[in-house]
Amino acid sequence: MRLPRLILAALLVAAVAAAHASPSLAQYPVKPDVVSVGGAAPVAPIPVGFLGLSFEYQSAATYAGGSPTTIDPVFEQLVRNLNPGGSPVLRVGGDSTDHTWWPTKGVADSPGLTYPLTSNWISTMATLADQLGANLLLGINMEANNPKLAAAEADGLVNGIGSSHVQALELGNEPELYGSFPWYTTTKGKAVPGRAGKWTFSRYLADYARIRAALPDVPLAGPDLGTPSWMGGLSTLLKQEPRIGEVTFHRYPEDRCYASPGTSAYASVPNLLSATASRGLAATIEPYAAVARAHGDGFRVDEMNSVACAGKAGVSNTFASALWILDTLFAMADEGATGVNIHTFPSASYRLFNFSRPDGQWSATVAPEYYGLQLFTQAAPPGSRLLKVTATADTALRAWATADSAATTRVVLINDSTSQTHDVEVRRSGSGSPAVVERLAAPSAYATSGVTLAGLSYGTTTTGVLAGTPQVAQVDSTSSGYPVTLPPASAALLTIPAASTGASVRAR
Repeated sequence: MRLPRLILAALLVAAVAAAHASPSLAQYPVKPDVVSVGGAAPVAPIPVGFLGLSFEYQSAATYAGGSPTTIDPVFEQLVRNLNPGGSPVLRVGGDSTDHTWWPTKGVADSPGLTYPLTSNWISTMATLADQLGANLLLGINMEANNPKLAAAEADGLVNGIGSSHVQALELGNEPELYGSFPWYTTTKGKAVPGRAGKWTFSRYLADYARIRAALPDVPLAGPDLGTPSWMGGLSTLLKQEPRIGEVTFHRYPEDRCYASPGTSAYASVPNLLSATASRGLAATIEPYAAVARAHGDGFRVDEMNSVACAGKAGVSNTFASALWILDTLFAMADEGATGVNIHTFPSASYRLFNFSRPDGQWSATVAPEYYGLQLFTQAAPPGSRLLKVTATADTALRAWATADSAATTRVVLINDSTSQTHDVEVRRSGSGSPAVVERLAAPSAYATSGVTLAGLSYGTTTTGVLAGTPQVAQVDSTSSGYPVTLPPASAALLTIPAASTGASVRAR
């Protein structure tokens, strides 16, 4: 049974309510603070495909099953869970973009070209895209600086997978770093950068135009930068390259490789639970999203996760990542993002899932972060609009709200404190219909297992569907509203039927 059906059932079954009743306001020892939920926020509705996934070239086909004849149904279901209406946006790129090529007669090999695409890879991705109805963002090698190589790769991908599944091609990955990091290292240990000499934004524009001219006539996305250093030139790029229909940018709040202890970017659970890591990170995209809108383009954070450099064990794989991603996805939408892709690959500490196939039966284990993604999907369905929320002064408590076309209000409450319980009141005027609360919970913010959503979990799943006995609570409104208690390091979704709109949130 899937979660939307659970909600409908809970609205009708009073017995569930009795088993999970929330405290009344009279039980609160301190009068709650007030957080108001008002009308629609001044951002576009959540689009279909807002929440997508991002893979390296090597891991994309591996996740899919490795062959067009052995597509992994558990992986497919886990993708569908995040896109129940279909049409998921899957990005294939990352660092592997500029090391991947389509071996072609007349295109010379190079030490920097370490991952050759094959007909099996193409067929696997084509089958996956067909079965999921997926739209793909496909990275094209720019660092090789070879228009013929880029054209051969793009033609192979578009013709092999089918143009109907190619949302856009992305030329290069984090090109601002081509002059700073080695593209490859010689057998004698000499580091060879992707661009020699002074690598500037102006040189990038010239290279982009030269290589883009060789690509097939399909939409483009870009610039796929990983730092803000060149984003100031975004308007110039979009004027030069009108084929770019979606601006793409990468965001990570913390960094395992370069951040020092004591800084906000240092990878730790307390830092990940801070507002700087979620809402602060989202605030960095606002000026660039505005530029994209001014040019009539979308703005997609096409690569994001908790900690750069493949994540950090004890941080990225903990329940804290589920609370972080839930807050961050709402914040990204609020700042103008039209899509976000969560990056994952099998060896990363921030991987979302692991798959195996003992005795021919696919199975998976699901990381805590994935549960946060699934709750966001439920709380912000396509077409819903963010509502204005006045945040409480206590930054450990976060609140978001949406309203869908049926006027159902969904309020998400996140308690990022690892020690303090929050008594929360969702308040509206007059009496109203019963609401439903379900919880995202784990033993602690540091837990790497034991996560539940509405009392359900994946465990080792052979279906990709949450299992167990559902635990959802009907909450009757008091004269003041709907009371909900949030234990430390937890989140809750309160679903209020259409007759009970016009809510406000109060928190202690």
